[in-house]
Amino acid sequence: MFDYETLKFIWWCLIGFLFIGFAITDGMDMGVGGLLPFVAKSDAESRVVINTVGAHWDGNQVWFITAGASLFAAWPLVYATAFSGFYFAMMLTLFSLFLRPLAFDYRSKIDSLKWRTNWDKALFVGSMVPPLVFGVAFGNLLQGVPFNFDSLMRVTYTGSFFALFTPFTLLTGIVSVAMMLMHGSTWLVMRTDEDVAQRSANFGRVIAIVLSVSFIIAGLMVWHNVDGYLVVSAIDTLGQSQPTIKSVVTSSGAWLTNYKETPLLWLVPITGILAPFLVAALLSVKKKSTSVKVTAFIGSSITIISIILTAGISMFPFVMPSSSHPSHSLLMWDTVSSEGTLNLMLIVVAIFVPIILGYTIWCYKKMWRTVTVAEIEQNSHTAY
Repeated sequence: MFDYETLKFIWWCLIGFLFIGFAITDGMDMGVGGLLPFVAKSDAESRVVINTVGAHWDGNQVWFITAGASLFAAWPLVYATAFSGFYFAMMLTLFSLFLRPLAFDYRSKIDSLKWRTNWDKALFVGSMVPPLVFGVAFGNLLQGVPFNFDSLMRVTYTGSFFALFTPFTLLTGIVSVAMMLMHGSTWLVMRTDEDVAQRSANFGRVIAIVLSVSFIIAGLMVWHNVDGYLVVSAIDTLGQSQPTIKSVVTSSGAWLTNYKETPLLWLVPITGILAPFLVAALLSVKKKSTSVKVTAFIGSSITIISIILTAGISMFPFVMPSSSHPSHSLLMWDTVSSEGTLNLMLIVVAIFVPIILGYTIWCYKKMWRTVTVAEIEQNSHTAY
């Protein structure tokens, strides 16, 4: 198998891949839920919107579960520290996620407009709170999280829930929400027709511009206003999990170090800035062919990949910096499980991730169709 150093890097890539998979698949569902009150003007249209993701929204949760489980097994210290520091934020996310299956399953149980409208509101909240929290969490990772370890490696978090919300983290939250809404709009343009598709395109092209501008502002803040972290001591890339024996300093612009050392990496954030403009242009086409719709969706997916990779490249090799004790920051090199654990997990991932990809593609292929109001009215007792 691979040596310990290579395994650490592979798992950094794999966890990033799983979170990107979650953002593209489940993010699409959340974007659709967030757009529901704005693109649907009747109960029938609301059902059209919901049924575009009704067949596979729950299957997309597999990516989230797999990413969380991998984080727990590969980076146990990160998992423990994150849940200590972001406990209330995690609980807020969890309880908002509870609303989604309830809204999907109970919305059509009673033929009452008030009943269905209330569940639509619940679906909106359950779809928009998680990406907002995830975006704010990423902003806090870039700023640093106030935690430290004692001599027994017990973590102490010294921050508060409200301290998580700063102008920068709120901006990263906006980037995350806009990313999901744009993705949801491109999905609805592909899967609906006439009025719903046109409203989705109208919202999508505005949101795409908002996303690009917000991403640019966030980047400028990282450059000038947010202190980055830099390891100034030697890193033992083959060592065991000992995150407190290195030296770390903070400095303005430190998060750009990797880009300065490898200029080719600038293509990633540049793609994240330009791709939304391409999506906006494609959504502005009056008579959209299938190729235009699919290209817009692909452009939205590329945007998500680029933005997430931009943050990952900026922070590498940091996973969770400590603002109160920078030298206690968690790196991908010193916060991982044992070599045997990583090897065993790699075997499991090599078997099951292709299975997940295979059945995901198969499900989308089998259930692919344009959802219309006429179809919903003909299947009013079986559709969501």
